[in-house]
This record gives sequence, structure tokens and C-alpha cells, in this order.
Amino acid sequence: MTTMNISLPVGLKAFVDEQVADGGYGSCSAYIRALIRHDQDSRVLRAALLEGFQTPPAVVADEAYFDSLRDDIRRRAAGS
Repeated sequence: MTTMNISLPVGLKAFVDEQVADGGYGSCSAYIRALIRHDQDSRVLRAALLEGFQTPPAVVADEAYFDSLRDDIRRRAAGS
């Protein structure tokens, strides 16, 4: 693992210290790693959402589509 030093204003350092104390993190480094991982996950999710947005729908979600879903649920419930 490599080391990175960062400078924080007093207010941000106090906030990080509070998060470590209250949030179950073992150290300030663990808290910062968790933030970075969260940011990475958010970026991956955003890219997937944008890709999905640009993909044409596989099926039209109109009234007939939802009627068929309800019919399928009723058939499954009747078979139980």
C-alpha cells in the first residue's frame, strides 16, 4: 500500500475525526478509503445508468404489458 498525505482545514479534520469515532472506522485512512470506494461505485453506477439510458427499450411498457404481468402473477398464484 502506498501513502498519500493530504492537508485539511481544521473543520474538515474535526469532521473526519468524528466520523472515525462515531462511524466504526479504525482510522482516518480507513474513512478516506471508504469515501473513495463509494465514489468509485457511484461512478460505475452512473456509467451503467447512462449506458442503459442510451439503449432502446426491449419492450414497450404500455397498458398491455402491465396487463400481461398481472395475468402472469395471477396464474402463478393460482398454481400455488
